[in-house]
Amino acid sequence: MARQKLPRFIHNAQADNVIERGKELYTTIKGQWREKYFKNNNPIVLELACGKGEYSVGLAKKFPEKNFIGIDIKGDRIARGSKRAIEAGLSNVAFLRTPITFLEEFFEENEVDEIWLIHPDPQPRDKEERKRLTNVSYLNLYKKVLKPDGDFFFKTDNSGLFEYSLGTFVEANYTILRHTTDLYSSEFLSEHFDIVTHYEKLFVEKGFKINYLAAKP
Repeated sequence: MARQKLPRFIHNAQADNVIERGKELYTTIKGQWREKYFKNNNPIVLELACGKGEYSVGLAKKFPEKNFIGIDIKGDRIARGSKRAIEAGLSNVAFLRTPITFLEEFFEENEVDEIWLIHPDPQPRDKEERKRLTNVSYLNLYKKVLKPDGDFFFKTDNSGLFEYSLGTFVEANYTILRHTTDLYSSEFLSEHFDIVTHYEKLFVEKGFKINYLAAKP
């Protein structure tokens, strides 16, 4: 496994679209994503816990007028997203390797226009609640970088996490604009833009329903 990961870590070190510890932008990019990386004034969209970057790349293809940043701590996953973006010739997507808890270290207040959270680890045990990316502490963190009129989109196959999240979004003073426990049979299906991650495909094939909500801070 380590031999498989090593080439990906080397890729990350050399790839311009990966920002990680040891690179200059890692410590200087805060508040300057448009100026220093994207070289435009387009809206900034984050995908939290982006994994292999399937959604970040998919959205970047569909919305060239927006800037996308996939965030994850796993370097081998980041490398896959980076390679996808490079192969697709995309200049409007970047990848940031860092824990989500460090979000304020890389984004100024109100710098972000839109956030996506796609199939995060549900952390189902009660003692893992603080690790859930939709717990109140995380939602409050996101609000610090998301514009007051920004959008937050959340998808999960885990009904328990979704039910929990409906409560935490309200507790954190988000306004839930719309939600469904069966995205594929709902009027909101077009809002996921036909972007299906590898794991979502597996979930659907196994008969799981996809839960979805859209909210504003």
